[in-house]
Amino acid sequence: MVTMNPEQVAMHYIDEVYKNLEATHAHEPEFLQAVKEIIYSLAPVFAKRPEYMEASLLERIIEPERVVKFRVAWEDDNGKVQVNRGFRVQYSSAIGPYKGGLRFHPSVNESIIKFLGFEQIFKNSLTGQPIGGAKGGSDFDPKGKSDSEIMRFCQAFMTELHKYIGPHEDVPAGDIGVGAREIGFLFGQYNRIKASYLPGVITGKLPRFGGSLARKEATGYGTVYFVQEMLKEINATFENQTVVVSGSGNVSTYAIEKAQQLGALVVACSDSDGYIHDPSGIKLDTVKDIKEVRGGRIKEYIDAHPEATYVEGCENIWSIPCDIALPCATQNEIDADAAKTLIANGVKAVGEGANMPSTLEAIDLYFENNVLFAPAKAANAGGVAVSALEMAQNSMRMFWTFEEVDAKLHEIMRNIYKNSREAAKEFGHENNLLIGANIAGFLKVADAMIAQGVI
Repeated sequence: MVTMNPEQVAMHYIDEVYKNLEATHAHEPEFLQAVKEIIYSLAPVFAKRPEYMEASLLERIIEPERVVKFRVAWEDDNGKVQVNRGFRVQYSSAIGPYKGGLRFHPSVNESIIKFLGFEQIFKNSLTGQPIGGAKGGSDFDPKGKSDSEIMRFCQAFMTELHKYIGPHEDVPAGDIGVGAREIGFLFGQYNRIKASYLPGVITGKLPRFGGSLARKEATGYGTVYFVQEMLKEINATFENQTVVVSGSGNVSTYAIEKAQQLGALVVACSDSDGYIHDPSGIKLDTVKDIKEVRGGRIKEYIDAHPEATYVEGCENIWSIPCDIALPCATQNEIDADAAKTLIANGVKAVGEGANMPSTLEAIDLYFENNVLFAPAKAANAGGVAVSALEMAQNSMRMFWTFEEVDAKLHEIMRNIYKNSREAAKEFGHENNLLIGANIAGFLKVADAMIAQGVI
């Protein structure tokens, strides 16, 4: 009989758990990808703490506590009833009420919501705030819809969702397709149904009715703050670095803004139609006017700046040489080929502003080529961190200044970096922030689950 050492026992345990999950969830590739990336990095934890295996902790944490699916029927401007699907995955409440965004996009399905919710457990844990993991959304596409249609959809969506959320139970926020406009409609409908004013039920609200200053900027700023700490490993800063940022929503816009404030030359950004390349530096006021004021497409940038180039199709943005790449658009936007191109062009660091924007193959290539890598669950945790600060302000009936919130955000991102780095070192993977972030996020939730027992 062959005796396995603790590391082999741990890996065998993870293999068995993942094999069983794969057999039952083969139709959910995004979810499987997210689980695989996280659980295999936890092998050193299970080797050192076998009581986690004895408590079947992995089997318990990969299964959501609750999955809610519902029909959303709403009327378009022509009086025709349209039907979409709504989701809320309440993944883990071990360390606090469920917390996670709502995504409105045609690609939304149960696999994507579960991958986002699973990642949210560890991201929320890393912030140090008392919030559990959740995610939700719908396959509704706000693009091309009138304000009235979006309002009617949001009201129909909340009419169903309100049964499952509350300030002490589950606190949603925004995500792709859900900005301040949608949050306002959702919040208004919740209050009408409850006949109350309950600001703590949703975050991402406008500051004039209970929102937090710096929430819009938080994810983008936080990503840059995290990368700023990471760059210290090679005695570098953002000063005079060439940066490429994908996307042109809130995350991208404010990652560009903060990188530029720190002295970087940001030369490209994108939307789902294509990307712009401006070698002299992206003019952020123009991007904000197009996206935040007029709701236009990024190709309109060249109308104001004809010296820039617009390219149809957003996938080739990573062919632009850069020192720092900040993928801030969507999942799996950097595959192995894109990673190889970035590496060949001399990229020094990749900071993930979006959720899971790099494939597993791309991540392997970063490590093989000594590219500094800031994983999403750590680097883009700034948004949910400030959402938690918004919850705190709502609970205390207080309102902090932009500078106060930004300072708290900066400190939270420093701590996430520090804790991820220390966890990686403690468990034998020094300088691997992916493993470090996974472990640091997992330990807090695991210990809470053990302490609370099995129900």
